[in-house]
Amino acid sequence: METKKRDRSIDLLWLPLGAVTIPLALVILFHILKGSRGVMSGWVWFVMAPLEQALGRLWSHIPFSVAEVLAALFLLGCAVWLVRALVLVCRQKAPLPFLRRLLALASAWLWLWAGLCWLWNAAYYVPSFAQRESLSAAPYSVEKLAAVTEYFARQAAALAPQVPRDEESHFAVTPSECLDRGPEIYQNIVWEFPSLDMNSVKAKPLLCSRLQSIFGFTGIYFPFTGEANVNVDAPACLLPATIAHEMSHQRMVASELEANFVAVAACASCDDVVFQYSGYLMGLIQLCNALYPVDDAAWYAIAEEYFNRELSVDWRDNSEYWSALESSLEDAAEDAYDSFLKSNDQELGIRSYGACVDLLVNYFGPRL
Repeated sequence: METKKRDRSIDLLWLPLGAVTIPLALVILFHILKGSRGVMSGWVWFVMAPLEQALGRLWSHIPFSVAEVLAALFLLGCAVWLVRALVLVCRQKAPLPFLRRLLALASAWLWLWAGLCWLWNAAYYVPSFAQRESLSAAPYSVEKLAAVTEYFARQAAALAPQVPRDEESHFAVTPSECLDRGPEIYQNIVWEFPSLDMNSVKAKPLLCSRLQSIFGFTGIYFPFTGEANVNVDAPACLLPATIAHEMSHQRMVASELEANFVAVAACASCDDVVFQYSGYLMGLIQLCNALYPVDDAAWYAIAEEYFNRELSVDWRDNSEYWSALESSLEDAAEDAYDSFLKSNDQELGIRSYGACVDLLVNYFGPRL
């Protein structure tokens, strides 16, 4: 009788082993094929992108982030499963049931990783947005960088008083207003960059936005639901540009540097003054971060000339918010994301956010 029970436990062990093998094979297949640009392009443009955009339209009818709910349920389920496995092994003193549960848990995470490979990481191995739209990221002089930074400061300063503000000059557009107006902002830019054309859907606010801030993130695109999710706890002055950034990922702009550029360009070209201002402010922050280390005198001159009261208040609000949240958790999250990007051949890793400046200078420079 005991032998039959043990045999049955061994037989049941093959089920989770099989569940582990399939996603592992999918991950291995992805790494074999990712070097073939033709295969990846066919997958991304004819399968992945249409599927995710359809999912985004489907879940757009639900006002909250389905991605956030699914993530919470998955993590909670994993925790409960692991605790139950530990309780059972302590009670029964039987290693095989415990091993079976660990294999089942490993299977769940492997399926998640396989899905991420085929529903998002594949976008890193097709021609980039800059390549698709023949954009240049050529080297530029410090003088050109300063000129473009001055242009962005001038535009931001002119727009800053035009957006709604409270009595103390703080940015006063609510997150819900920004989210409602978001789907319209790509209407103009698609005439210049046709690869961005798609039926826009609203971005979703994250319930756990404060947690996102603690980890140093302003939003996340969830490929399993096609949703663009944004942190609504961070200063609202950059929320419109963040919405544009996450919506660019829905358009298969995978690179973070390119997503930042697309966000700035889309906001700058749209007809909504709130998004215009936020886009120029995001671009100005990127440009100032690049200009200050190489020519701090030029940066101070620009700030002294163009930083009016409204722009200065938003700049300070944003700086103080993120400074107050600096922690080892944020550093660990950035290191993890940096490793993720580099594992997908994004050589600059998380520093690619700063490399957005190359595209900004080469795109806006000739227009000055």
